[in-house]
Amino acid sequence: LSRNFFTKKTKELKPAVQSAPGWKLFGKVPPRENLPKDSRIIQQEYEARTGRMYKPPPPSARRKNIEFEPLSTTALILEDRPANLPAKSVEEALRHRQEYDEMVAEAKKREIKEAHKRKKIMRERFKQEENIASAMVIWVNEILPNWEGMRATRRVRELWWQGLPPSVRGKVWSLAVGNELNITPELYEIFLSRAKERWKSFSETSSENDTEDAGASVADREASLELIKLDISRTFPSLYIFQKGGPYHDLLHSVLGAYTCYRPDVGYVQGMSFIAAVLILNLEEADAFIAFANLLNKPCQLAFFRVDHSMMLKYFAAFEVFFEENLPKLFLHFKSYSLTPDIYLIDWIFTLYSKSLPLDLACRVWDVFCRDGEEFLFRTGLGILRLYEDILLQMDFIHIAQFLTKLPEDITSEKLFSCIAAIQMQNSNKKWAQVFASLMKDNKEGDKNHSPAPKN
Repeated sequence: LSRNFFTKKTKELKPAVQSAPGWKLFGKVPPRENLPKDSRIIQQEYEARTGRMYKPPPPSARRKNIEFEPLSTTALILEDRPANLPAKSVEEALRHRQEYDEMVAEAKKREIKEAHKRKKIMRERFKQEENIASAMVIWVNEILPNWEGMRATRRVRELWWQGLPPSVRGKVWSLAVGNELNITPELYEIFLSRAKERWKSFSETSSENDTEDAGASVADREASLELIKLDISRTFPSLYIFQKGGPYHDLLHSVLGAYTCYRPDVGYVQGMSFIAAVLILNLEEADAFIAFANLLNKPCQLAFFRVDHSMMLKYFAAFEVFFEENLPKLFLHFKSYSLTPDIYLIDWIFTLYSKSLPLDLACRVWDVFCRDGEEFLFRTGLGILRLYEDILLQMDFIHIAQFLTKLPEDITSEKLFSCIAAIQMQNSNKKWAQVFASLMKDNKEGDKNHSPAPKN
């Protein structure tokens, strides 16, 4: 029956089509006239062509009670060998079966463990979202309307420590940073228009047309503007929102450009783009500029961005006082390699940890920084060192520097803030501000002692 079927099909095919170029090469098939064949008919056709008869394996050889068929090659250990190879011994077959069962059991264990882990993460996330939602109601309805009276209360400070709800974060930051410079949105527009005019003039004219007297300042401004363009593309590259063509590229460019016109004595310094970017993500354009300018006007930021070496050394010295107090073993380990704080602290302070930590964690650091001021920046640094103390104690100079320059990406908010909470910012009953003030006083007295005697 099957032979006749094949013969009939062959006769019906047109010779011209069969002899067409590429018929067998490209697998061209004439249109089907009948419905798809039953598997039994296909088997009969195969037997007719090959002359072989398919014999199903005896019932005893078939595997039973298998819950699933693994797709991986591990299932091959249960298969009988081909007829042209020696059969497995009973011991080998039993061993393979045991290995297979162990692999399946291990895979199930891993799957159950991963499922429990995912459930735990989801529960924690759900709990966190509930806490944020309830905290947001308190911030919006109770704290913000009575800001001056409630900001310093114990209840608000404790709620603040837990992290600000994203919906009120920008507003709280603005209120906490303040506006001592009295910058208005109109003033921002003025400096932004100046920056745009400068960009336009630089693009239209070359430095050859400038006078010799103005040449140096123009070159500095051009370099500053070029640095802004370069730094914007490096700002949170994984987010793809500040790079050219991204939704916040022009906005970040505007805020940084306006600042260079507002504070030409400071200009643009690498690291500023990260601070401005974080503010832009949480505030409207003009409000972001106002907060940015006021934030950079704080003593610590001004010292670092103006590269005031004398002041920077005082901050490093104060940091080392609390470093030795809290982490004496690690302090001595660093000292044995002559590893000074500037190697890792400068990058942390310049970007307010926004480059070194995951963005959501950096924002939580910003929350408490806006509450406690510069002290919390150095306390956070000590918290990071405490978190990785055991690892750092096993490293040499190069590996410590590399590690602290690029912190692990899996750092979590809970672990870091528990380490920060364990840091005591008190030395010989002196707090951060008192220690820093005494260092400044010693410096002034030293300058007086080393000053030249007046001439008669």
